[in-house]
Amino acid sequence: MSIVLHLDEVMARRHVRLSELAKAVDITNANMSNLKTGKVKAIRFSTLDKICEYLDCQPGDIIQYEKD
Repeated sequence: MSIVLHLDEVMARRHVRLSELAKAVDITNANMSNLKTGKVKAIRFSTLDKICEYLDCQPGDIIQYEKD
């Protein structure tokens, strides 16, 4: 089982750049890049909340569970 992030797809649909979202969420570009590419093992709910608010989406639009 694994959790897959689709942040890059949501950002592309809304035409939001990495640096723009990083600034809005108040995290570094490097950390936002790791989130965007799925190279993270965890995400804080407060960060997820800010991302969803800025992108006007639900957590399920960004995070998906896939069975192996």
